[in-house]
Amino acid sequence: MGIYVNPGNSSFKKAVNSKIYIDKTELIASVNDRIGTSDCFLCVSRPRRFGKSMAADMLAAYYSRGCDSCTLFAGKRIAEESSFKMHLNQHLVIRLDIQRFLFDESHLDIFIDEIQDRIIQELREVYDGNFQCGPYRLPGTLEQIHAHTGDNFIFIIDEWDCVFRIAKDRIEIQKKYLDFLRGLFKGAEYVELAYMTGILPIKKYGEHSAINIFNEYSMIEPKDLGEYFGFTETEVREQCNEYGADYEEMKKWYDGYQLDELLIYNPKSVVDALMWKDFQSYWTGTETYEALKVYIDLNFDGLKEAVIKMLGNGRCRINTRKFQNDMTTFHTKDDVLTLLIHLGYLTYDRKTREAFIPNQEIAQEFQNAIEGPAWDGVIRSLEQSADLLECTWKMDGKAVAGRLETIHSETTSILKYNDENSLTCTILMAYYSAQAYYMKPIMELPGGKGLADVVYLPKREVEKPALVIELKWKKSAEGAIRQMKDRNYASWIEGYTGDILLVGINYDEKKGHECVIEKFKKQM
Repeated sequence: MGIYVNPGNSSFKKAVNSKIYIDKTELIASVNDRIGTSDCFLCVSRPRRFGKSMAADMLAAYYSRGCDSCTLFAGKRIAEESSFKMHLNQHLVIRLDIQRFLFDESHLDIFIDEIQDRIIQELREVYDGNFQCGPYRLPGTLEQIHAHTGDNFIFIIDEWDCVFRIAKDRIEIQKKYLDFLRGLFKGAEYVELAYMTGILPIKKYGEHSAINIFNEYSMIEPKDLGEYFGFTETEVREQCNEYGADYEEMKKWYDGYQLDELLIYNPKSVVDALMWKDFQSYWTGTETYEALKVYIDLNFDGLKEAVIKMLGNGRCRINTRKFQNDMTTFHTKDDVLTLLIHLGYLTYDRKTREAFIPNQEIAQEFQNAIEGPAWDGVIRSLEQSADLLECTWKMDGKAVAGRLETIHSETTSILKYNDENSLTCTILMAYYSAQAYYMKPIMELPGGKGLADVVYLPKREVEKPALVIELKWKKSAEGAIRQMKDRNYASWIEGYTGDILLVGINYDEKKGHECVIEKFKKQM
């Protein structure tokens, strides 16, 4: 048993023996299917605290010849799979945590040589030094071993991308590292499986695209591995029942990461909430709001407007394809928002191509991040939201218009009023406090003969009226009400048993904001 070659299973044993452990061993069966195939290169990128390292430890414990993990996996889901015994502790494994070689910035110039030296040293012990270490170092050594013995290797590399996070501006180091990985894996017959994890997907460099032999499984494109990183709704519900925790509160705080058809919970935060019997933001245990603030304060057109919209539970359509998979190359607001998806500050709906804040925990981090002079008007506007909502319930259109006017003046520097999208951002921010009583706002809800701009539906057991909001630009609030009536916008939610309020809002540069509110009369 070595540290890097054929490691033991002690790390995974600690996870299994923890008070709260969720069985994710079915991931092994999916990985088994890829061994020795053209699909044997996997790169899984997830935010911190999403179980990447635990999965890497699990795979090492399962495949490595350096330990006996039969008892450790007994009773786990993988034990029921036909491939379980075929691969259990049957493989030569090289396990690396790149972060362990880069705990100091001074290591950037030596870490690649250090990785190769340590692995080659352990290979000498396994093969009694029966190979020559030439100029091609580790790749050349592995080729010799494979040529003389026929042995193949499984590579498990954790925190593969920490180079790009630590050496953000050192392009030469990044390229040297990618060259090393390309030399290690591209066309190498000794590779049975290469499994890498990190926060970022593989960095895009034109001539270095050979590293893209890896299939990527990210927060944007999880493919078939989504359920193995993060907790599913079923898993969280079971844990809440076992520990006597409020499932709905858990869902509000830590759910909402959308991986295609799955909704995934932040696993570390769920565990902390269960252990400490307290619902709060545990994000600051590994991240600080300053890290988020650096990105949302960047001076990209439309970025702050997008943040405001999402703070109001809205969504922003973005293009994720141009992101260069690093933490410094930003050309548009979409690049910044795409990075925030990979970091776990946003989630992404692939069907609609929209980004949004997933849950209360992350919303709180955004609120912390906007505390500062550049966001003062937004903070004051959010504080006025509760009063505006009360005025809406009282059907006081004049008061609502007045508060919208105040919010507009507070945010003029960020929300330059030049289109209806800016007005939508203002409305979502103005109704920020609605999230305490209402589900996430529905944008452009189909109803009757058209689309209502914004609809707020009350949460279960909340006795508040549903809100159907129509926005107008340089027209009239009365016209907005008339359009909702004529086109029967409220028809889609007529089955709602409580009251429904029609809220017409108009903005005109000369007249300012105006609002008319009427109660919808349901058809008998």
